[in-house]
Amino acid sequence: MAALLQQAQKMQADLMTAQQELSDARLEGTAGGGLVTATVTGAGELVGLVIAPAAVDPEDTETLADLVLAAVRDANGRAQRQTAERLGPLAGGAGGLGGALGLPGLG
Repeated sequence: MAALLQQAQKMQADLMTAQQELSDARLEGTAGGGLVTATVTGAGELVGLVIAPAAVDPEDTETLADLVLAAVRDANGRAQRQTAERLGPLAGGAGGLGGALGLPGLG
């Protein structure tokens, strides 16, 4: 039983480390052939947005809005894939212990 508890504590520590690394990560998504670039953290928080002057048409703000949304979605998709890749093996190896360890979405 002690070995199982020790293994669970190590898994929890590994998960916390991975979560911290993910929250520190910066991922970019683009739209319009690079006209708009969005940067998000591994947690999906938007931390940067670059809009090329060529994307700005005062007569067509809808297209710009669509490009911004597409870039943010692309960046968030990359963040989600990185999260799944990074946490997947740790969560899967927990044998369902994630919930028991108080880790959301892992139980």
